[in-house]
Amino acid sequence: MKRIVVVGTQWGDEGKGKITDYLAQKADVVVRYQGGNNAGHTVIFNGEKHSLHLLPSGILNPQNVNIMANGMVINPSALFDELTHLKNYQLFISDRAHVTLPFHLRIDQLQETKKGERKIGTTHKGIGPTYTDKAARLGLRVAEFINPERFKAYLNRVVPEKNIEFEAFGLPLIDQDELFVAYQTYAKFMKPLVTDTSILLNQFIDQGKLILFEGAQGVLLCLDHGTYPYVTSSSPTAASVPLNCGIAPWLVEGAIGVTKAYTTRVGEGPFPSEMNDELGQEIRIKGNEFGTTTGRPRRIGWLDTVILRHTKRVSGISYLAVTLLDVLDDIAEINIVTKYLLDDKEIDYIPADVETFKQCKPIYMTVPGWHEDITNVKSFGELPKAAQAYLHEIERLVGVKIAIFSVGPDRKQTIDVINLYQ
Repeated sequence: MKRIVVVGTQWGDEGKGKITDYLAQKADVVVRYQGGNNAGHTVIFNGEKHSLHLLPSGILNPQNVNIMANGMVINPSALFDELTHLKNYQLFISDRAHVTLPFHLRIDQLQETKKGERKIGTTHKGIGPTYTDKAARLGLRVAEFINPERFKAYLNRVVPEKNIEFEAFGLPLIDQDELFVAYQTYAKFMKPLVTDTSILLNQFIDQGKLILFEGAQGVLLCLDHGTYPYVTSSSPTAASVPLNCGIAPWLVEGAIGVTKAYTTRVGEGPFPSEMNDELGQEIRIKGNEFGTTTGRPRRIGWLDTVILRHTKRVSGISYLAVTLLDVLDDIAEINIVTKYLLDDKEIDYIPADVETFKQCKPIYMTVPGWHEDITNVKSFGELPKAAQAYLHEIERLVGVKIAIFSVGPDRKQTIDVINLYQ
């Protein structure tokens, strides 16, 4: 496969950055196709930790061309902060991507506060309000942002409207002249990187380049197919790649679904297999399950194959990549969700109504653990028999082969079962 999408199969934080970084060693181009800096990827190489929020995971490989596609929403200040720490990168930014500005962050926080108990649990990074403006045809594209006259005209048109809302809630008003001057630094910094990335991508496709498409979050946070309303404001599915990158749908050749060996979730919303016990806390600590962007502790649960089958259906998964398998090393018995119990009936799907989903009880099968340190294994055959059996059980329940598994945070602890590039 020359054009592969790396998809999160759960609620995000599955280790997509690690898998993308690993696959990028053989790829030519890495494309981030949606989301903003509400996402976080952690990549560890040679013991050095790199936390990425906006940038594609291929940015750490000097040979990769990196693209921020039109489906993204980009905070120029955050982008500037990330790039100033890096050297020897190749990056192009879509002129059709939308821009997140300070008032979007303020609106995000205000909206969450107003929702009270119905809050979504956003990162307050302004992503939802930016996509709202995009859908309402009030947004600012990168092409306008890097043009001083167009940017000033946008602020003159939009800021007075935003200030009406801020004034109503007794919040400080936005000074549009001050904002314009401050963001000219970022506009000048970004301008040399801006291009029509759809044209560029299609040129790379014509040249037979190996391309990885990387999203933010996971399929269960998809605006259409996730646990609505506890979702993000775009679609992390493989299906959204053509629209968010400006390529033909049939040019996407496959998707690798990244899943943890267990399940995590950040923010509010239903979570059938959640473990609110001491074992859940042990997994949280061993797996370092704290948000890359927010530092919030992640909610912990057993692996849920109803969710994985849902992702396989609505997004498409050609192969699985299982991460953090080593976190389960010391667990005597491991549970796997096979179905749900709803109103005394077994179901094999995620209900559309979130309140109904909250009533679902997990049905488990239990498999033995392996009680061995697997962090130094170099192949599938070196895994303990119980660990091999666990991975085979995941394949059987989901109906998808495992191509990659990882046994630690470092790039070297990522192991091929199937070579995706052959």
